[in-house]
Amino acid sequence: MGRRRAPELYRAPFPLYALQVDPSAGLLIAAGGGGAAKTGIKNGVHFLQLEQINGRLSASLLHSHDTETRATMNLALAGDILAAGQDAQCQLLRFQVHQQKGNNKAEKTGSKEQGPRQRKGAAAAEKKSGAETQREGVELRVENLQAVQTDFGPDLLQKVVRFNHDNTLLATGGTDGHVRVWKVPSLEKVLEFKAHEGEIEDLALGPDGKLVTVGRDLKACVWQKDQLVVQLHWQENGPTFSNTPYRYQACRFGRVPDQPAGLRLFTVQIPHKRLRQPPPCYLTAWDGSTFLPLRTKPCGHEVISCLNVSESGTFLGLGTVTGSVAIYIAFSLQCLYYVREAHGIVVTDVAFLPEKGRGPELLGSHETALFSVAVDSRCQLHLLPSRRSVPVWLLLLLCVGLIVVTILLLQSAFPGFL
Repeated sequence: MGRRRAPELYRAPFPLYALQVDPSAGLLIAAGGGGAAKTGIKNGVHFLQLEQINGRLSASLLHSHDTETRATMNLALAGDILAAGQDAQCQLLRFQVHQQKGNNKAEKTGSKEQGPRQRKGAAAAEKKSGAETQREGVELRVENLQAVQTDFGPDLLQKVVRFNHDNTLLATGGTDGHVRVWKVPSLEKVLEFKAHEGEIEDLALGPDGKLVTVGRDLKACVWQKDQLVVQLHWQENGPTFSNTPYRYQACRFGRVPDQPAGLRLFTVQIPHKRLRQPPPCYLTAWDGSTFLPLRTKPCGHEVISCLNVSESGTFLGLGTVTGSVAIYIAFSLQCLYYVREAHGIVVTDVAFLPEKGRGPELLGSHETALFSVAVDSRCQLHLLPSRRSVPVWLLLLLCVGLIVVTILLLQSAFPGFL
């Protein structure tokens, strides 16, 4: 039996590092680039239109936003505002999609590059301050808003950006170990504190205002503003390794299905050092209010590079440094889907198709869809088929029928049985 392969949804003209999905407009937003080095590799943010064509999910380039000499390494989405981590700064972008009644207007775009799946008939022109693109009655405009330096470490790199639950604030973390919180959209700084010695790998904002950070110093911390609430210890109820130090690689909050007020925290732990015989990586689910570990499960010997949680909190998406992609069920931490070396190189980000807006329409008959991007410039689609289930009423009807048939057979074999 051949190796499972994931369909390629889109290929960009530059390495891809970050991914977001806008459910209201059905947009897949992929960003990356070659950085400031004069290699000829451009930097940009691509807006892809997701569509169902002949029962298959497809993506076509709607707009290419040029980011000049800055590659976008991380993204966060809040309505029509994108927060893009570019080198040591955070750049806010506002995009607007409009449906046009006619297609007679001249088409404009913010970049001369043409994607491999750009819609036919697209003419390109360049415009430095703001850009717009029109494709088959769809107009997309991108506007640069505020930008601010968010990292002051020796390597000058913002590694993560997240919006809070009501999109009024965003938090950033980078190589200097400091968390900085900013107002949206003014980017006025409202809070700054040192969270880790060394780089911050990831952070997550909860709906109650709590902030979780994980860093290269092997620590995971829960904060209320700048006050440390608790430090996480994933091995309290899990495996212990005396000679293998682990560090936290990623953290995400997720809902608890069928519990409106329920909240879970998910973390990934990876070996701190590369070994000849690599030990397994681990997934941990935590109670979102007490921050006690609920369960920990191994998730393979490939080093995990990224983590995401579906909108409903039902699924977890994982990418690895060797290019593999997996989908786990959040409740039991069991693997439902796995493609070995789907990309063949480090997976830089994964994102689920949201379950609101145009999500159900685009999802079709599948249970969930996960997008993955990697340094190989490709965006791949991973579809999880719907798991068949039998309704309870049908099970009861079958049981009653089985009892009736059994009684009739006994009556015919043993007359006078009843």
